[in-house]
Amino acid sequence: MPGGRRVAAVTDARFDVAAGECLALIGESGCGKSVLASALLGLLPGNAQTAGAAHLGDLDLLAADERTLARTVRGRLIGLVPQSPAAHLTPVRTVRSQLEETVAALTATRGRAALRAAAEAAAERAAFPADHLDRHPHQLSGGLAQRAATALALVGDAPLLLADEPTTGLDRDLVDRTVDELRRHVDEPGESGGRGRGLLMITHDLTAAERIADRVAVMYAGRIAELATAEDFFGSPGPRHPYSRGLLQALPDRAFTPVPGMPPELGDLPDGCAFAARCDRATGTCAAPPPPGTVACHHPHLPEDARA
Repeated sequence: MPGGRRVAAVTDARFDVAAGECLALIGESGCGKSVLASALLGLLPGNAQTAGAAHLGDLDLLAADERTLARTVRGRLIGLVPQSPAAHLTPVRTVRSQLEETVAALTATRGRAALRAAAEAAAERAAFPADHLDRHPHQLSGGLAQRAATALALVGDAPLLLADEPTTGLDRDLVDRTVDELRRHVDEPGESGGRGRGLLMITHDLTAAERIADRVAVMYAGRIAELATAEDFFGSPGPRHPYSRGLLQALPDRAFTPVPGMPPELGDLPDGCAFAARCDRATGTCAAPPPPGTVACHHPHLPEDARA
């Protein structure tokens, strides 16, 4: 940062994503979700530094060089649905030509007719209309650009898919169709068989997360606040971290009560719990860092709280 200041955008993020599983990563804007995804693909800005390890099979993504990431990882081992699809589409080429190029690069499909058919099939998977394939990105709405980016991400049948806000700009019916297609991508075995593919979905849409996720990770101020099964998180007993419960209670079909206050600046985090200033359960104990585990909280909600 200016003046030599450093910001810990993501700290101690510990989780796994299994084949055939969807992990939904949720949290307020600026909490570090997209930074985490960018780190896994080597797409952080030049002034960023990473530490730790991120294993995909035998490959440590954080230690991989640019050549390995470009030729082996991106598109082939990890597919990406970017948060800002219009910025990732080539502006001077049609959607069809970009799909055909991606099919040719990532699959064994050859021949003009076969590439055309494969590109159209990829578009159909993402509900991208065939009569828009010959348009350029600037001729697309935000929702259409999102669907084009999703189609491109699914082409390589990568064993891991990172979907960063894949439902942005879509109406409810298209949200459901998109997450259902992503779920099919997770569940269907790959070309070599096996248990399917992994999906890390970053989203603000908790309804979409409930529809697709097996587990939910909640991020706050650059840290994982809670990791739970989707069944427990959205059902009973519900989330255990006060912030997680606040996110659910802010939904229109629940209490529609906003979480009070604002998130702290990542460059000025407190020594203890970063959520304490907004939490009605906070005590003096919260001046110390939260305990490690699946719930980073000194005073988590317990199952008997839900029964009460």
